[in-house]
Amino acid sequence: MAHRLLARRIWTLSVKDVRCLPSSAVTSSSFSTSLHPVSSRASFLALSRTPTVSHAVRRAVSFNVQDNEDFTERVINSDLPVLVDFHAQWCGPCKILGPRLEKAVAKQKGRVAMAKVDIDDHTDLAIEYGVSAVPTVIAMRGGDVVDRFVGIKDDDQLDSFVCKVIGQ
Repeated sequence: MAHRLLARRIWTLSVKDVRCLPSSAVTSSSFSTSLHPVSSRASFLALSRTPTVSHAVRRAVSFNVQDNEDFTERVINSDLPVLVDFHAQWCGPCKILGPRLEKAVAKQKGRVAMAKVDIDDHTDLAIEYGVSAVPTVIAMRGGDVVDRFVGIKDDDQLDSFVCKVIGQ
C-alpha cells in the first residue's frame, strides 16, 4: 500500500513538473509508457527532476495551518496579503466555498496567499479572531485584519474581494 502511494505521488509530481517545462524541453519521447525502451523512460525521469519556479510558487499559495507558530510565521509575518479560511470538516457550505476561494486566489498568480484553518483543530485561533460561524474568511495584510466575510459568496464576489485585498 505504501509503495503504491509513493509511486502515485512521484508520478503526480513528475507530470506536474513536465507540464511546467517550456514546450521546447518536452519531446515526444518524454511521455513514455512501459512499452517504450528504458532509455526513453529515463529521459522522462530526468526531465521530471528539473525544478521550476512557477511550480514552487503554486505550491506555496495555499496551505493548511499546522499550529499557532505556523500561523504566526506564514500568515502574520507574511509579505503577501493572506486570506485565512476558517472552516470545519462537517460544514457543507465550507466544502463549497473552499474550492471557489482557492480558484480566486490561483487567478492572482502568487500575489495573495491562502491559509486554511480547521476550527475544530485550532479553536484558539478561531476565538482570537472572533469566528462565530463557518465559513469565515479573514483578509490579513502585514499581520492586521483588513477585511472579512461570513458565508458563501459567488465567484464574482470572491474575485472582487480578492482584488480589493491585494489593492487592484
